[in-house]
Amino acid sequence: MKICGVEIKGSEAIVCLLSFKDGLFNLPECRVRKVEFNKRNSTGDIRYFQSTFSKLMVDYGIDAVVIKDRPLKGKFAGGALGFKMEAAIQLIDGLEVETMSPQVFKESIKRNPITVSFAETGLKVFQENAFAVAYAKHMNLQYPPPPVESAE
Repeated sequence: MKICGVEIKGSEAIVCLLSFKDGLFNLPECRVRKVEFNKRNSTGDIRYFQSTFSKLMVDYGIDAVVIKDRPLKGKFAGGALGFKMEAAIQLIDGLEVETMSPQVFKESIKRNPITVSFAETGLKVFQENAFAVAYAKHMNLQYPPPPVESAE
């Protein structure tokens, strides 16, 4: 399965493609490391961003996209433009998209730590969070978290 991890920062969607097959991870080459959104913020710009992202996913045969969730308020809250970008990605027809909360992300990494040094991946430093969220998604698929027991 090929997963695209996404971290939205400012006016950029930073991407990392990661596939998992036969117990091995593979980082396929990708023609872009980030998809930029024009800050003019018009309807045409949103559609252009969406079609560019969609074309990238189709070209690389991506099965699912996982976006690192950002807080809605507080010191590290995401901006309005970032949430528009996230919505544009989520509304791409035929593409499975989900967001991963910081709690789910931390739990997944805690249960299945990343065993390779990030420097050895060949990715750029700014792609580290996108890589980590794609890795966490693969681990949640391979080793689902235990069910939460309800207190009755």
